[in-house]
Formats: sequence, structure tokens, C-alpha cells
Amino acid sequence: MGTGRPAQPGAEGARDGARPLMSVRGLGIRFKTAQGVWQATRKIDFDIAPGERVGIVGESGCGKTITGLSILRLLPGNFAGLDGKILFDGIDLASCSARQMRAIRGKRIAMIFQEPMSALDPVFTVGHQIAETLRVHTDISYEEARAKTLEMLRRVGIASPERRIDDYPHQLSGGMRQRVMIAASLICGPQLLIADEPTTALDVTVQAQILELLRDISETSHTALMLITHDLGVVAETCTRMITMYAGEVIEDASVDEALVRPLHPYTSGLLRSLPHLCPRHGRLPSIPGRVPSIAEMPNGCRFRARCAHAAKGCEAEQALQDAGGRRVRCWRFAELNLPGALHPPGPAAAPMVARQ
Repeated sequence: MGTGRPAQPGAEGARDGARPLMSVRGLGIRFKTAQGVWQATRKIDFDIAPGERVGIVGESGCGKTITGLSILRLLPGNFAGLDGKILFDGIDLASCSARQMRAIRGKRIAMIFQEPMSALDPVFTVGHQIAETLRVHTDISYEEARAKTLEMLRRVGIASPERRIDDYPHQLSGGMRQRVMIAASLICGPQLLIADEPTTALDVTVQAQILELLRDISETSHTALMLITHDLGVVAETCTRMITMYAGEVIEDASVDEALVRPLHPYTSGLLRSLPHLCPRHGRLPSIPGRVPSIAEMPNGCRFRARCAHAAKGCEAEQALQDAGGRRVRCWRFAELNLPGALHPPGPAAAPMVARQ
């Protein structure tokens, strides 16, 4: 499952002196509930370099999507506030004005949403919706916008774009609608593309085509890609760096190849061991016991402790995101654990995937 591609400059490169395209520091997101204000994420730190492809992984409820939405300030109505900074090309998106945000959203940072049928407006043609993004951010004419829209539809692999440009979303297949979403996101040439589960509900063949398209666009246009997914195979094939999130925190940040071969956090290892192709034939598929804690039940200390087979005295203390030789991990025991990864399935001596009582 290794990428087989040279690593691109990422957080490590940024720390060595290269300026990252985006630096997230201490990001916390708060929401209002009937029981009060709750902290959904906290102390989120990561960098994305120009042209880098970063996968954000974790179970549902870990804070992946809400982190992506916070970058574009597209948070729901019960949003209560942001902590920390989101520095994009020197601009703090966490505190900039709504007018500044409108100038950035769609033009310099774009997002592909999880479900294209609900993201596309059913009463406008797909060509109109793609061109509208361009006309909002530029002063080009209708004819120029239509010509650029046709060019972009060709680029994303839409067959017969001269005909499809005047189709409505319901006239297109799921794969074609996703390509339209990608075209709308790329029409202004953004520096950063956030893709939230872009291959959900697509068949395997179309999924592979969409992922190849995103990878090619990143390589040819030097567009940074932040890919939010629960599918580690997608990350292995598309990304150069992997950030694992759990219960609203970043718990591991490493190159994809390093994370696959030797994960440093027990949760990352557990996700990799749960992949079906690593399970012995006719054997029982390993799983991580328990569930991600809800926003109202966040434990003290290590948030993964109740589900971790390696929990020990000291895990009840607050866990910092530590440097581990160019990687980062939120586990004080990382140096003494020899955790199995995707390329080295666990042997008989590996710890069982059961939580300590």
C-alpha cells in the first residue's frame, strides 16, 4: 500500500525553513448545545505545503469534516467560536472579516463536498453553476466564462462537454456529478483544495478515476490537496502525508509510507490492522473496541485510553503532540511500543486489540 512516489515537502519541510501554504495552530472549535458550550476540537496543529497532498483520517466523529469546514468558515448555526489561528499565505482565516473570507472562499481555497447531489443546485444547469463561481471572483464576460467552463469540463473528463454543460444535476450519474463538483472547485485555480470524502457512494472504477484526477491536478497545477476520508487505501494511493485524528485532536502526523510501515500511535495501528486484506483468510477481522467519545463525554488525559490495549499508568495525564524525528505523535509511550502497520501484519506476539479495564 506504499505510494511509491517521492515525498513532497510537508510539515517537516516547513519546520526546516520552507514557508507552508497554510499553518493551523491551536485550532479549537466550540458549539452551543442544550447543555451548554462544548469543545468539539482542540489544539489542532498542522501545516500544508504548496502542492502537498495530505490525508486526514479517522473514524466518524473524530473531527475531520468540521476541521475542513472551519478553514472556510462554513460552520453550522450552533457554532460558538474558534480558538487558535488558521494562517493561509499570511492571512489568519480564524479572525479575518466576512468580506475577506468571501474573496478567498472559492477562489484561493475551494472545497469538494461529500454529496454532490445535495451540493449542486437542482434548478440551475451544471454549466451555470461552474461559471457562476468564476464570474463572482472575476470580471470576465458570460461568453468567456462559458468557454472556460467547457475547458474545465473537458479537463475533468466529462464526455461531450458541449452537451453536458446545459444539463441539470439530475441528468448526470454520480461520477459525473462529482466531476462537475471538482470542475466548479478548480475553475478559479485555487491554491488549496479541500476534498471531503469525494468518492463516497461511487463504484470502484469511478472512484479510481476521481482519485487519479485529483492526484494529476495536484501534480500539474501544484494545487495543495487536503483529503478528508476514512478510507486508508485512498490515502495510500493519493496522498504523501497522513494526519490521524481522534476525538477532536491530531494524534499522529507522518508521511504516508512511514505511517503505513510503522505507526507510532496505537489508534493509527488499530485502523491499519482493521483493513480486511490484512486479516488471515477465514480469520476474524480485528476491530477497535468501543466507540469515539461524544462531545459531551471527552475523557481527561489520553482520549483513546479506554479503547487502547497499551494503556498504562501515565496515560491519564494530558498528552502533548511530541516530535518523533520528523514525525509527530500524541502518545508518551511511542518510543517503547513496536506497533504493527499495514505492510507488516501483526504476529503471534502482538498485543490483542482489547481495551484495558
